[in-house]
Amino acid sequence: MPIFDYVCVNCGNTGEILTTGSQDQPKCSVCGGQLNKLMSAPSSLSGISRNRMPGPKDTGCCGSRPGEGSCAGPGSCCGRA
Repeated sequence: MPIFDYVCVNCGNTGEILTTGSQDQPKCSVCGGQLNKLMSAPSSLSGISRNRMPGPKDTGCCGSRPGEGSCAGPGSCCGRA
């Protein structure tokens, strides 16, 4: 199931929603208004990769290791847009 970023057309609230293909149009959790899907930035690891798949010795763009959970923010490294 994909996760999409949305913005409310009424109050401007933004957030991520896990969706299914058959789900009705999601509503804003703050005001119940209509949501528009946002273009999400792609997420990827950078740095030195020792394997084709990310592993414990690889690093993210901020220097953290995959699985540490120290990067934050939807679709960006460490919350940076």
